Amino acid sequence: MSTNQPSTSSAAATATPSVSSTPREPIKATPAITDRADVGHIGKSVVIRGELTGNEDLYLDGEIEGNINLRDHKLVIGPNGKIKATITARDIVLHGRVEGNVSATERVELKKACTLIGDVSTQRIVIEDGAYFKGSIDIKDNKENRSETRKPMAMAASAGSGMSTSPATTYSASSGSQGSFLEPK
Repeated sequence: MSTNQPSTSSAAATATPSVSSTPREPIKATPAITDRADVGHIGKSVVIRGELTGNEDLYLDGEIEGNINLRDHKLVIGPNGKIKATITARDIVLHGRVEGNVSATERVELKKACTLIGDVSTQRIVIEDGAYFKGSIDIKDNKENRSETRKPMAMAASAGSGMSTSPATTYSASSGSQGSFLEPK
């Protein structure tokens, strides 16, 4: 029996390095916690009826019925979130269920477990495989540079010039011959 005791103590000695590796994980998690210092948090047991406005990023995992306005900030709807509201924010990430129109000045992300029933208006959208979405999408283009560069190209295409120029080479594709972008003409 005394031989069994040393074997358990040697097992405890081998388990000691795994215990010492555990404190390393909170060190990695610490920057994420400091990043969240300016993020409001509404837990899954909270129910709000009315208007929700704020001047900070918000993680919402509860129930809201009404309007959410975080115009210049990020809103994350957690997996337990059940929202029946019109949402306006800079960035919106959906994990839970939302019924209502969503408007983001920059980006909307629909995660794989989310449900969105309503219209989306944003500059960029990401819809993961498995997300449920029923509504329409309006992609806004608020950057003047993009619209200015698109207009001359659209005019050139409508003029039928068939020429495309770049600083290094010129490529041509006319209706009589098939052009290749690999071979300069």
